[in-house]
Amino acid sequence: MSSNQMQEIMEMPREFVKDGTQFINRCTYREFLKISQAVGVGFLVMGVIGYVVKLSTLPAASCGCG
Repeated sequence: MSSNQMQEIMEMPREFVKDGTQFINRCTYREFLKISQAVGVGFLVMGVIGYVVKLSTLPAASCGCG
């Protein structure tokens, strides 16, 4: 690996930390609300998917097929 490649690899975490701190420091209420709503909807969708999968596996388990 050349020095240039190593420098690029070391730069990635620095950019990530910089972007993260900018996000935390500059996050307005509207941005926070949008992100919170997106995360909430994601949790809801994943919960519904898990519930449907669980419901679909119950009949197979109760009849002794699985």
